[in-house]
Amino acid sequence: MAASFPLPVTQDLSTLRAKLQGLLQFLRQALSISSAHTVDFYTESVWKQLVDLPPETVLRVLRRSAAEAEARSPEARLLVEAEMGSGIASFPQIFCETSQKLVSVEAFALAVRYYSVQNLGICTPFEQLLTALRGNQKQRTGENVKPDEFMNLKKSHEVQVMSELISSIADYCGIKQVIDLGSGKGYLSSFLSLKYGLKVYGIDSSNTNTHGAKERNRKLKKHWKVYHTRSKLDGNGLALKMAKERKVQDEIKYKVDIEGICNNSPANQGKMSTSDFLPDFSDSVISNIRTQMENLHVYSHREENLCFENAFSLIDLLPINAVEPTSLQTSKRNMSEANKERRKMISKSNESNIYSPLTSFITADSELHDIIKDLEDCLMVGLHTCGDLAPNTLRIFTSQPEIKGVCSVGCCYHLLSEEFENLHKESTQDKWGFPMCHYLKEERWCCGRNARMSACLALERVAVGQGLPTESLFYRAVLQDIIKECYGITKCDRHVGKIYSKSSSFLDYARKSLKKLGLDESKLPEKVIMDYYEKYKPRMNELEAFNMLKVVLAPCIETLILLDRLCYLKEQNFLILLNILQKENIAWSALVKLFDPVKSPRCYAIIALKKQQ
Repeated sequence: MAASFPLPVTQDLSTLRAKLQGLLQFLRQALSISSAHTVDFYTESVWKQLVDLPPETVLRVLRRSAAEAEARSPEARLLVEAEMGSGIASFPQIFCETSQKLVSVEAFALAVRYYSVQNLGICTPFEQLLTALRGNQKQRTGENVKPDEFMNLKKSHEVQVMSELISSIADYCGIKQVIDLGSGKGYLSSFLSLKYGLKVYGIDSSNTNTHGAKERNRKLKKHWKVYHTRSKLDGNGLALKMAKERKVQDEIKYKVDIEGICNNSPANQGKMSTSDFLPDFSDSVISNIRTQMENLHVYSHREENLCFENAFSLIDLLPINAVEPTSLQTSKRNMSEANKERRKMISKSNESNIYSPLTSFITADSELHDIIKDLEDCLMVGLHTCGDLAPNTLRIFTSQPEIKGVCSVGCCYHLLSEEFENLHKESTQDKWGFPMCHYLKEERWCCGRNARMSACLALERVAVGQGLPTESLFYRAVLQDIIKECYGITKCDRHVGKIYSKSSSFLDYARKSLKKLGLDESKLPEKVIMDYYEKYKPRMNELEAFNMLKVVLAPCIETLILLDRLCYLKEQNFLILLNILQKENIAWSALVKLFDPVKSPRCYAIIALKKQQ
């Protein structure tokens, strides 16, 4: 590797497997909660089947537990973890041995906290990794450009953090090419190219996304040009304004002096002074002007003449074809020959530092050489790659020698294919989204779609008050009972969609939903519909409490999926294939928390680097 600084020490495969075993022991009992579908909550009597406690008790304990966890000091947390060193075996009874119902919310809350990513100790600190990657190197060019000028808050946060990490990995490995899988609208790709000077290929399966990314990248280049042009014009305008004001000041001062000499009489004395009509050049104004100039990175040989010939800003670091041609001919004429030569030299050295959107459907068997003709040693990245694309990214990384590093943040766990989910159905698929690691394959472990869906719930957002839409979920559950009893339909494949936000009441919601589902809503009188609503309204707190159990359990399901991927990478170092010990070349792999989970709930990245040949 290009850098000599050691990367953080991570847990080995045997340690990760031990943690995985403990997690599975807990989930074997708890998975039934995540697997239950909210739509069927009343029709299937879910609360009665799975929980042997009043809903008020569950809500009270979960709220108190969250508050205590927030207030607990780090030392107290370490003590609790030490006491629970033996894992699930040390917990009080959580589920009844005979009925399998939940009997202790306190123990449940303790267990889910213990088996979260952070408390298991399987996460490598982001700042620690960044420090090791950078060593004594400073961040690359364009540090003052902020992505929130052209992205929403969530995307800006994600792109800024992840691009900083990717650029540091690229420097560490001495690599200039990046492959962005599932690039979507191209925000990350464009930012890596424009800010960090990397040669980026963004691959997305949607042709619409690719065309949109090209257009968005064109506009982003314009943004970069305008950003620089505005800064340059602000600086030049400031210099011109000051020069004019100095000239006016000198002329007026000269006029006053002449008139003072010619009309040096008591009547004319004291009529006016230069301060009556000259601009205010107080120390604070001068200081503010100088600060603005420094912020524009404008330096001069002679401060009093405000010379801008040697201005060196972001635009000078970009290749010439990285921005749209300017129509300001005056700016072109005013560009010094030295700047032109510098731009040409930078353009030659960085002529490949561009972003190229491509359309292709990526599978685990995709050959990048067939998609990218000038493929070289590169990094493979993915920001919120949906479903199987995240595990397939890791498989491509392990199988293709040109890919020297990977940084993958997955999402949409409900879209993962599961090998052991539908065993009764024949399938020709040989590479599945879950599980990936050898241990879970041996266990023939299956989560199921509902559990994977619940893994996408955002506990941190709920904790800060961005709660679940309890009423809309309640409406849908009551509607399902109406559909079952009044229309004789037990399973409905069609989705209601976002009708709740467009409805004024439950009656309005029910009629619109039934119509969308293709059911004759006119056969149900208003009283019948409202009777169902009144029947279940006193039990709305059951649904709220159950959804809170699912939210609290969600991080454990996500931990399982992330551990599966990390163990897969660790297994590549010593795989037993056809009874032959085959040593692979992955030098380092880790799980890293990149984002603020309130801003971006899918905040964990799987990162791995190969040994240099």
